[in-house]
Amino acid sequence: MKTLRDILYNVSIREVHGSTDTAVNSLSIDSRAIGQGDAFIAIKGVHADGHLFIDKALAQGAAAIICEELPQSLAEGITYVLVNSSATAAGVIAGNFYDNPSHKLKLVGVTGTNGKTTIATLLFRLFSKLRFHCGLLSTVQNQIGDKIVPATHTTPDAIHLNALLAEMVDEGCEYVFMEVSSHAVHQQRIAGLKFAGGIFSNITHDHLDYHKTFDEYIRVKKAFFDGLPPTAFALTNLDDKRGNVMLQNTRAKKQSYSLRTVADFKGKILENNLTGLIMTVNEKEVHFRLIGEFNAYNLLAVYGAAILLGQDKDEVLQALSDLSGAEGRFDYIMSVNDRIIGIVDYAHTPDALLNVLATIKNLRKGNEQVITVVGCGGDRDTAKRPVMAAVATEHSDKVILTSDNPRSEDPVAIIHQMEAGIPVHQRKKSLSITDRKEAIKTAVSLANPEDIILVAGKGHEKYQDIQGVKHPFDDKQVLREMLELMGK
Repeated sequence: MKTLRDILYNVSIREVHGSTDTAVNSLSIDSRAIGQGDAFIAIKGVHADGHLFIDKALAQGAAAIICEELPQSLAEGITYVLVNSSATAAGVIAGNFYDNPSHKLKLVGVTGTNGKTTIATLLFRLFSKLRFHCGLLSTVQNQIGDKIVPATHTTPDAIHLNALLAEMVDEGCEYVFMEVSSHAVHQQRIAGLKFAGGIFSNITHDHLDYHKTFDEYIRVKKAFFDGLPPTAFALTNLDDKRGNVMLQNTRAKKQSYSLRTVADFKGKILENNLTGLIMTVNEKEVHFRLIGEFNAYNLLAVYGAAILLGQDKDEVLQALSDLSGAEGRFDYIMSVNDRIIGIVDYAHTPDALLNVLATIKNLRKGNEQVITVVGCGGDRDTAKRPVMAAVATEHSDKVILTSDNPRSEDPVAIIHQMEAGIPVHQRKKSLSITDRKEAIKTAVSLANPEDIILVAGKGHEKYQDIQGVKHPFDDKQVLREMLELMGK
């Protein structure tokens, strides 16, 4: 069992009231989860201020309170620790409580707007194929070897994150690959972690509902690289115009990958079709199962990271050539009778949608229609809604605007905001159908033999979030059912 003194090591403390020899059973930032002898860390969050729940935490048996503002009256026998930032303290305290698991394995973080899940998942699969025991922390799922742990956030809170990493250490993991979201960086969820490397994929319009400005979004992403130690590597995409910006102040070893310019890890696409990619990687020709230019970038990032982690070039390329992508990322099926290609993709930003549609364009053989079903999530960045619709109509033959995860918003209102982005001369291309299942059914009914249907926005998700209730919904399953139902 740890004492408060043990877990406060390296925390920026302003004042302490009470004894730091107090034993601590567990940690929580949620007062509802506090038990007897636990430490409660009061964090000022986006939706709630933990300081308002200090009394509840005490009533449930908290022995210590870590906070930025002391309550007006201090309870007898309780230790209060006043810190500069409760969020930062939570990361450091959690690391200490779980014996700093990130120091006992090689932790690689992947950040950027698009590609995080694919890069992290490919790294996990690659290193597992290279016979290492690995961990994965991603949007789709967390994984310890073969054991799957459901994911609730792209990056868990600092306490759950360190608990997961500690479990990975106990299970013998040597490498862990994790997505690092901008929210996690801004909310200090990765505070106190030691990274062996960081990867930047790209940055485009996203999460402005949270970060408010694009400059702030860039600054937060960059903060991840600013915090890397000199022992780590920082691998960036030089073809993104902000790729070099990410590395300006990093102390880590600067490395780069590119398809278009000189870089440490240079690729060139030779062929791109439904059987995969043929490309050169540092002048060595390789065939990959993944499809599309965006996956060429993902593969270069994975290859670069593997080499920087000391792996053999030939072994890495051989193993990579056999890997498939993450679930819900350009995930495709082909109908039995009409050979209609159905593609499910998580693309939920204008840039990601454009990438997928550009890839589809390259795969077209002739006069096939591209029919796109797309929506936008509720309670998220509203500015991208008209842009998503504009991208879809510009690069598709038919577009069906539908509901995504409306959350607390009216799905019809979201669709109206999307419709505003469609130019007058392209409006005849589009339909609006609120019911997502009906929208997918309509796309299938409109499809002719060998046409291509893209269902975008939800990818791997197996639910639709409506007014706080998660209803079962799987885009790929629904698409397959509709193709079978109509005998296509």
